Amino acid sequence: MHFVEVAIQNVRGFSPSGRFPLKTGYVILKPPTADVLPMANLVLSLLFADGRGGDASLVGSAGRSGKAALTFVGQDGMTYRVLRELGGSGSLHRLNPATNQPELVSTDVSEINQYLRGQAGLPPRTTFEQVYCLQLVMLPSRRPRKSVAKAAAAAAAGGKASGATPSLAVAAQVLPAEDVPAAEAKVKVLEKELVTAREVDQLQFKVDELASLIFEADAKLKGGEGLKSAIADAEAAWRAAPSPESLGLPLDILSRVKRYPKAVARRDEALARLETDRDPELEDASLRVPPLTQNRVFWGGLGAGVLFMGLSVGLGIAAAQPLWRYLALINIPAFGTAAWTALRYVDDLQKATKRGSKDNRKDARQKKILDEFELEDAPVRMAVKALNLESYTEIPAALEQKDLLGIRLGELQTQLEEFEASAEYQGALRDAQDLRAQQEALNAELSAKGTYVRDLREVERELSRLKESIALAKAPPVQVAAAPGQTPAPVDPLEDPSPLVLSQAADVLTSDMLNVQALLKDRCVQYLTALTDRRYQGVEWDREGNAFLLTQNQRIPVGELPPKDIDLYYLALRLTVVEKTCARVKRPFLLDDVLTGVDEAKLPLVARMLKHLGTLTQVLHVTAHPGFGQMSDGTVNV
Repeated sequence: MHFVEVAIQNVRGFSPSGRFPLKTGYVILKPPTADVLPMANLVLSLLFADGRGGDASLVGSAGRSGKAALTFVGQDGMTYRVLRELGGSGSLHRLNPATNQPELVSTDVSEINQYLRGQAGLPPRTTFEQVYCLQLVMLPSRRPRKSVAKAAAAAAAGGKASGATPSLAVAAQVLPAEDVPAAEAKVKVLEKELVTAREVDQLQFKVDELASLIFEADAKLKGGEGLKSAIADAEAAWRAAPSPESLGLPLDILSRVKRYPKAVARRDEALARLETDRDPELEDASLRVPPLTQNRVFWGGLGAGVLFMGLSVGLGIAAAQPLWRYLALINIPAFGTAAWTALRYVDDLQKATKRGSKDNRKDARQKKILDEFELEDAPVRMAVKALNLESYTEIPAALEQKDLLGIRLGELQTQLEEFEASAEYQGALRDAQDLRAQQEALNAELSAKGTYVRDLREVERELSRLKESIALAKAPPVQVAAAPGQTPAPVDPLEDPSPLVLSQAADVLTSDMLNVQALLKDRCVQYLTALTDRRYQGVEWDREGNAFLLTQNQRIPVGELPPKDIDLYYLALRLTVVEKTCARVKRPFLLDDVLTGVDEAKLPLVARMLKHLGTLTQVLHVTAHPGFGQMSDGTVNV
């Protein structure tokens, strides 16, 4: 998981508006002014919206609306974009990889939170905040000491803490005497606000519980989504399957394919029979009849007749004897022979003509046989070409797919009807309707409490600090400096941050406390010795996660360390937890400008540590210090 882009408009601490791409690796976010840049708070508000408008505090200029959007790649590899109007509504979009266009997932806060947890792979808010966010207020030196918390709890209960009044040495703020009445009046206002915040917190708890129940009911209802998707796919496949109508083929194409082999056999048999039925004189009939002009008998008879006719006429006139005229009688057999030859030629020509006509009839018969076969063959060839097949034998299987897909579609529709008619589905449907009605009623009740109610813990902290200040203002003066020869009064220890961090790391690593301690110990010692110039050589944790640092001669509880050293230990522990958890699941590490109290000489060392961490996961470090920019993989002016 990593962040891709953050877009803002009128957000406190950022530029007035802009879109800022975020690279992977170690990236520096440089704020435009000296104001604190609430990058971690902005990300938490976008990814874990409370639905009560708590993010309105991030709006920059008053009287104008603020908007923010975060684009990130989830654990499932999908790209998501969370868009929110600060103090108002929001939406979640998912990038469709097929169309490369964003698709709306939901605009409901509860659904968005559930979806980001279930699909995008976000951890719970507490885990993300305590493991993957490091803010200035998280440093142990910035938290009240244990006696302060005890005194505040006792004051809230209406009693006094055991022992003397709180020590001035640990007071966060001592009020002047003239400001005490105003502070007490503010305490009453805060107590009323605390009641309202507690009611809102309880209502929000119920809303979150209902959202979880609605999510479970919707999960049961969405059990049919797989069937619906399968039905849609089956219907699309059924519509796309080839059919005689869609291909423009005869409706009886399957029956034509079945009788196609018989048609082929019938054609072959008819052609074979046509060949065997031909006359023996077929070869003679195919010969050409010689023309009459090439017949010598014809020309001989004709020539002899003309010769004797000429002789009879010429000799009879010349001799003046009629006896020569009888030569003309020889013309009769001569001309008869020529006539007989001509008649025979005509007879042969008639016979040849008759034989040619008979051959024409056989050709016509052959053409008729082929035309009849073409009526059966043409649709089959067209089907083979339309279906892109190798042989006509594959046509039935290709066309039967539509019927098989239709049967499958009917089965899926029957399954969906049975699922939606089941008692479990109907019960989940009724439960979802009832739960949504209850959710709407609770949301209406939340709206009636006010558009913006501060978080319960924030009100409790402010009330505790104010009561502590009042108690310190009313307390009699105490001797701060110890008398000569006396031991100074002990200072109450700081709170040990280890149990909370270790328990959250155990949740991420799905392991128990002891195994997590064994996994983190060596690496945490490496970070710690480097940051403290080897003043501490080791670290130990007890079963509850309380930490003890080891020197050459001592075993010191973390809470009793100097504020600077406990902050360095906390930084070493947080870097170790991020390094080890990112080996299991990669999530961005958001680091505010928490290194202001670290010695300048150690900043290059810290930069190298963060640079190494950037090779394992995305590290976003908010700082204006120029030294970190030289070690980073990129700088973004936000």
